Amino acid sequence: MTTDPIADLLIRLQNGAQRRHETVTVPASKLKTDLLRILKAEGFISNYEPVTADGHPALRVQLRYVGEGQSIITGMRRISKPGKRVYVGKRDVKPVMGGMGLAILSTSKGLMTDQESRRASLGGEVVCHVW
Repeated sequence: MTTDPIADLLIRLQNGAQRRHETVTVPASKLKTDLLRILKAEGFISNYEPVTADGHPALRVQLRYVGEGQSIITGMRRISKPGKRVYVGKRDVKPVMGGMGLAILSTSKGLMTDQESRRASLGGEVVCHVW
């Protein structure tokens, strides 16, 4: 049992990309599905699909590579953790790595990227950074 399922998802994606796996299977949840939807829309992963692994619902994620097997995902960091939640106001949402990365926020309107939250003028909990 993991105490932080989002950190578990991020680590599995990062480890799978480092080992050049085509797919990674993670336990399913609505929050993970929303997070993967954003990663797919932003081009960090190719696709994801619901599957059943050992009788439990899971998500199979297809990782994305360019050139000589170089992963699109070069780094991921969990920002808001169960022991220390990190919230930002609508004026404090900053770009990640000068706009080259992506921050995913949990807002009152659901999960969204840092750009979407600035456009919607919303703050929230910073879930993670991806670059």
